[in-house]
Amino acid sequence: RAVAMSVSHSSRLNKLVREQYMKLPQDGLVQVTYVWIDGSGEGKYLSPMPLPALSPSCLTDVPEWNFDGSSTAQAEGSNSDMFLVPVRMFRDPFCLDPNKLVLCEVLKYNRKPAETNLRHTCKKVMELVKDSHPWFGMEQEYTLLGINGHPYGWPDNGFPGPQGPYYCGVGADKVYGRDIVESHYKACLYAGVKICGTNAEVMPSQWEFQVGPCEGIEMGDHLWMARFILHRVCEDFGVVATLDPKPMTGNWNGAGCHTNYSTEEMRREGGLKHIEAAIEKLSKRHDYHICVYDPRGGRDNSRRLTGHHETSNIFEFSAGVAPRGGRTRLTDGYGYFEDRRPAANCDPYAVTEAIMRTTVLNETGVETKDYADH
Repeated sequence: RAVAMSVSHSSRLNKLVREQYMKLPQDGLVQVTYVWIDGSGEGKYLSPMPLPALSPSCLTDVPEWNFDGSSTAQAEGSNSDMFLVPVRMFRDPFCLDPNKLVLCEVLKYNRKPAETNLRHTCKKVMELVKDSHPWFGMEQEYTLLGINGHPYGWPDNGFPGPQGPYYCGVGADKVYGRDIVESHYKACLYAGVKICGTNAEVMPSQWEFQVGPCEGIEMGDHLWMARFILHRVCEDFGVVATLDPKPMTGNWNGAGCHTNYSTEEMRREGGLKHIEAAIEKLSKRHDYHICVYDPRGGRDNSRRLTGHHETSNIFEFSAGVAPRGGRTRLTDGYGYFEDRRPAANCDPYAVTEAIMRTTVLNETGVETKDYADH
C-alpha cells in the first residue's frame, strides 16, 4: 500500500480504455504537439493541434502557433500573446506515427526572444564557430520521486542503505524504477533523439541518461526533447523526475549534467595541446561559467559543488586526467574533455554557448559580447 500511494492517481486509470481511443483513425490529419520552455527556464509545456497533411516532412510544413504567456510566467496579462516558432521536429512516441513532437522557440508579442529563450543567442554563437565543428555529449542526471516528493522506492519513514552498491547496479534491492528508465530510452530512440546510454547513479532512485554526440545547436535541442519525453513517461508511471542538483540533503550525491566537448582540432592527432589550451581559458573564466551553469546564477550549484560527494568546491577550478570529483577531466592524447560543473537543471543552450564563447571566441571576464545577426 505504501508503494501504491507514492504514485499519482491518474497513473492508475485503466490504460486499456485509453488504447481504445488511441486506435481511432485520424482521417488524414496529423497531430503535431508543440513543446516549449516556460518562464522558469526549467519547465516544459505542450499544446497539440491537427495539421491537414499526411505527414509533415520538414519544419516548413509546421506553422507558427501562439499561446497565452501569462499562464506560463512569460508575459503580463495585459499583453500576453507569445509566438511558438518550430525549430526541430521529432516522431511522437506517445501518439505514434504519423504524429510529431515539435520543439519551439518562444518569441514575445514584438517578435523578440522571450527571456528564457536561450536558444536564440546560442544559435547565433554556434553559427560563428561552425567551422570548428564543436561536438557535445551531455550526461543528464535526475532523481525519481514519488508523488509525495520522497525519492521513489525509499522507505516512507527512513533511508535506504548508504551509497555504494547502487551505481550501475542490478537487483530489486539496488535499483528503483528501471521500467521507467527503459521506457524513456525506447521512447527517445523512437522519437529520433540522439540518446546514447543510461545507467543507475550513486544515490538510489537516481539515474542518468546520455545524449550525443551532437554538433552545435543540435545538443540543446536533443537534450530538451529528451527531458520532455522523460517527464511525459514519468507521468504515465505516476512518478516525478526532478533535475534538482541536490534533491536530498545529507550524505547523498547531487545531480549534474556533465558536458563532454571537443572541436575538430581536439579530435585530431596532437589534439591534447588544443584541449589544454581550452581548459586554460576556462580556468580564467570560472565565475562566469558558474553563473550560467544553473538557472539561478550558481545558487543551485552551490548546494551540490561542496567538495564532497564526487564534486569540487564551487569557488575553485581544477582539472586532471581522470579525477572523479574534478571540475574538468581530460582524455589521453586527443579527443575530448569533460566539464563536470553544469548542474542537472542547467539550460544546455546556455552551457554550450558559454563553452564556445570562452574556448573558441576567446571571450574573457564576466561580460558577454553581443554579436550581430548572421
